[in-house]
Amino acid sequence: MRLKANKTWSQQQLVVKLIDARQNRRGLLSWERRRLLIHAAKTAAAAGLCWALARFFGLHDGYWAAISAIIVLQSNFGATMSASRDRLLGTLIGAALGFSFTFVGALPWNFMLAVLLAVIVCGLLGLRSSSRLAGVTIAIVMLVESKGSYWLLPLHRVIEVIMGIVVAIVVATLVVPDRARLRLQDGLAQEFLLLCAYFEAILQGFGGPPAENLATLHGDALKILASNRELLEASRNEPSGGPGWREGLGTLSQFGRSIFDALVALEFSVRGSNEDGYAQQLEPALGKLAADIAFGFHHVAGRIHKWSFNIPPPGIVLEEDIANLEERINTLRPKGIEFSQGEILRAYAVLLHLKQIARLLRASRVETSHAVGEAESG
Repeated sequence: MRLKANKTWSQQQLVVKLIDARQNRRGLLSWERRRLLIHAAKTAAAAGLCWALARFFGLHDGYWAAISAIIVLQSNFGATMSASRDRLLGTLIGAALGFSFTFVGALPWNFMLAVLLAVIVCGLLGLRSSSRLAGVTIAIVMLVESKGSYWLLPLHRVIEVIMGIVVAIVVATLVVPDRARLRLQDGLAQEFLLLCAYFEAILQGFGGPPAENLATLHGDALKILASNRELLEASRNEPSGGPGWREGLGTLSQFGRSIFDALVALEFSVRGSNEDGYAQQLEPALGKLAADIAFGFHHVAGRIHKWSFNIPPPGIVLEEDIANLEERINTLRPKGIEFSQGEILRAYAVLLHLKQIARLLRASRVETSHAVGEAESG
C-alpha cells in the first residue's frame, strides 16, 4: 500500500504476516492431512462394521450396507446427516415405486415410467439430491433377478441402507467427531483475514502499481466463501451448540459475502489510478482509515475465534476516520483544478466504498453480538 501515513505500519505488518502465513500454511496442511487420515480410517471402519453386521444377520446382499456407509459418511457430522437423509428418502421412494411398478406393464416401459415418476416426485418434494438414489434403487428392485417374493428385494434393500446409515452416523458421532459448526467458525475467521489481505492488495493499487497477488487473493476469497457456504449448510443439520450459534454463523456468513462484494467494487474503482497524484493528497487521512479498517478485519476475526462480539476494537472509531477523510477532501476541493476529473471521481468512489466497508465491518460485529444474545455494545 503506497500510503505515506501507513508506510511503517505496512512494513511491520508485512514481516509479521509473512511469518504467520508460513506457520499457518504448515499448520493447515498438517491438520488437513490428519483430517484426511481420520476420515479414511472412519470410512474403512464403518464399511467393515456394516459388512460384519450384514453377515451376522444373514443378509445376502449385505455389501449394500457397506456401500451406503461409505457414501453417507462425510468429513463432518452435519454433512453426514444431510447425506444420510438424502440416501434414506431416495431409497424409500425408489423401493416403493420399484415394487409398485413391478406389477404394472412390462420391461422396459414400466421401469422407465418408474424412474420418470421418481425424479418428478423427488423434485416436487424438494429432494433433488435424492432423485438419483431413488433411480438406482428402482433399477436394483426391477432389473436385478431375485428368488422369492417381489417384496423381499426392496425390503432387504431398505434394511441394508438403514443399517449403513445408522453405522455411519454412529461412527461420525463417536469416533473422533468433526463438527461442521466448529470448522465453519475457524473458516469464517480465516475468511475475514483473507478479505483483509484482499483489501490491502486493492488499496496498494490506488495511486500506485497494482499488487502482484491481487488476482490470486480474489480467487482465494471466492473459494473460502464457497467452502464456508457449504459448511453453513452442513452445520444446520447439527445440534446448535448453544444459544445463537446458528444465527451468529449465518449473520457472519452474510456479512462476509457483502464485504466481498464491496471489495470487488473498490477494486473496480481504483483501476487505472497508477499515476493519480490526487490520491497522495488525501494523506494522512486515507492511510489512517485504511489502517484502521485493516485492524477492524483482524479484530472481527479474533472475536470469531473467541465467539464474543460485544467488545469494540480498542482505540479505533471508524466514523471519525471517515469524517477526517471527508474533511480532507473538502479542503482539497478548491485545488481540484490541478487534477484531472477522472482522478477526483476515483477518489470520491474510493471514499464511498471505504465508508461502506467500514460500516459493514462494524455491523458484522454488532449484529452478530445481537444474534448470539450478548448485551448491547459500542
